Amino acid sequence: MKFVVDTHSHTVSSGHAYSTVLENAAAAADKGLQLMCVTDHASSMPGAPHFWHFANQKILPRFLHGVGILRGVEANIMNVEGEIDISAKVEGHLDWILASFHEPVFAPSSSTQHTEALLNVIKSGRVDALGHLGNPNFDFDFERVLAAAAEANVLVEINNSSLSGSRIGSQPRCERIAEIGKEVGVSFTTGSDAHFAYDIGKFDSAAALFDKVNIDESSIVTTSASRFIEFLESRGHAPIEEFQSLR
Repeated sequence: MKFVVDTHSHTVSSGHAYSTVLENAAAAADKGLQLMCVTDHASSMPGAPHFWHFANQKILPRFLHGVGILRGVEANIMNVEGEIDISAKVEGHLDWILASFHEPVFAPSSSTQHTEALLNVIKSGRVDALGHLGNPNFDFDFERVLAAAAEANVLVEINNSSLSGSRIGSQPRCERIAEIGKEVGVSFTTGSDAHFAYDIGKFDSAAALFDKVNIDESSIVTTSASRFIEFLESRGHAPIEEFQSLR
């Protein structure tokens, strides 16, 4: 199984990552990727960039080192109401919105509250994907949330960094998420969650999990540039003219 899109990457702007957009794009090209999403942490995360970082992504070229660049964000899930920390004004300029729980922003609580927050995030219609759901600090009702994601056409991320040790205890939970997701018709995305350029396009652990759970390639949008572009358009994002050659 070959992955050609990385939907989760961080730059120095996130405050705790160590590479630039150019360095990440060069690494993506070396890995044979066709598309890369720039998803720095939204502003509620300690050390994260200001509003203008996200509003000004329009200056990023559509291709760097031959890799298509998508202007995105890893937004923070703020509360049980499912609010995220990206304004509607900025949202309209972004190609891709990933939303995740982060301990400094949403203090881990009960499974009931985490479930309610995720269901409300999905219901809001503002996010394209849910990030690193395997984090054991944020337990939730897998069946309810994954069924809601499938129905609302929201992707579920299998996060390679979580499976490689950044969130201890994620492995069995990610396997169960993949199993239930397969049953209810979830579509998946893969994110390296790279905080250094060498990890861009690193999907070895995610690939092993997909193989173990026997997830069909057609259910993973990052195995095809055209599949990923079609997904974005199905979510209501405007077609990106420069990427039409990748269809």
